[in-house]
Amino acid sequence: MRVLVVGAGLSGAVIARVLAEAGVASTVLEARDHVAGNCHTERDAETGVLVHLHGPHIFHTDDDEVWSFVNRFARFRPFVNRVKATVGARVYSLPINLHTINQFFCKSFRPEEARAFIAAQADGGNADPASFEGEALRLLGRPLYEAFLKGYTVKQWGMAPTDLPASILKRLPLRFNYDDNYFFHRHQGMPEAGYTAMVAAMLDHPLIELRLAAPFRAQGAGAWRHVFYSGPLDGYFDHGLGRLRYRTLDFERFTDLGDHQGCAVMNYPDAEVPFTRVTEHKHFAPWEEHAATVCYREYSRDCGPGDLPYYPIRLVADQALLAAYEARARELRGVTFVGRLGTYRYLDMDQTIREGLDAARRFLRAGAAMPAFAADGV
Repeated sequence: MRVLVVGAGLSGAVIARVLAEAGVASTVLEARDHVAGNCHTERDAETGVLVHLHGPHIFHTDDDEVWSFVNRFARFRPFVNRVKATVGARVYSLPINLHTINQFFCKSFRPEEARAFIAAQADGGNADPASFEGEALRLLGRPLYEAFLKGYTVKQWGMAPTDLPASILKRLPLRFNYDDNYFFHRHQGMPEAGYTAMVAAMLDHPLIELRLAAPFRAQGAGAWRHVFYSGPLDGYFDHGLGRLRYRTLDFERFTDLGDHQGCAVMNYPDAEVPFTRVTEHKHFAPWEEHAATVCYREYSRDCGPGDLPYYPIRLVADQALLAAYEARARELRGVTFVGRLGTYRYLDMDQTIREGLDAARRFLRAGAAMPAFAADGV
């Protein structure tokens, strides 16, 4: 009796591959007409540039096993994400670092001088602020917060930073040196042929049956030995308790000759600019050469029923609805919810792969005793 894997993104592909290599056959259902989910890549027909159709994905991890795993299925080329930001009429380096601080304040601080200067700017009155804005003011002070974070955050989340939890800001580093590598992990890179080719290689195994354009119906879950479900958690229950809220993205494509902006990602924090950033995709594969270039402006908005969900909102009301769905999920037998949609969490690619590896191995050990959620213990 085969295992069913719902979704041919990273979660589903990793689980199916680990099971197959242990001798367990699976069928992978994918509602779209391609694999790799939101990290899908394809060649742009006009320019020949390898494009990340649902926004850029840069692989970064400190997990040696995850890094070793993905390198089995793709040749990874070195890539460092160096993000820039246009604020007013000037371009700055992100994440906020010593260069950003010196340029913004027209100073030439050494590291400890900059640290003391920012500490004097910061609002130290609340040691543990609850809101995004409070945490930003505590870490950065008002000038840097209003220039680089406030407008961008309102556009990205569609709400005031005072209404967002401080935990969102903890993903954003502040550096008192000139390191402009956006990530700080030991392993960073891009799959040379793109993520879709990498995921297709994971699914290329005699014990894996892949069905594209094949939506899943929860009513048929009992016909399988076990179901690993990476679709939306609320969707499994036909949104019977209400819809979990997400933000989605709209992409405005445009082309140019040569090099449009000189970097892969240019953020636009100013509130009066309607988009959040412009991504130029030829820079995600700097080992290639193209005469033309293709770029995308990104616009964030609330996710409707027919939209692709990107970012879970997870405010208080959303947490309460999530808890209700989780309770229903734990009543099921033979179904495990995996991935960012199945667990309603923001997960980086390496975290998704790690949880997929662990979930498949728990199934091989525990079988019917599998927990409802991949992040749970056995």
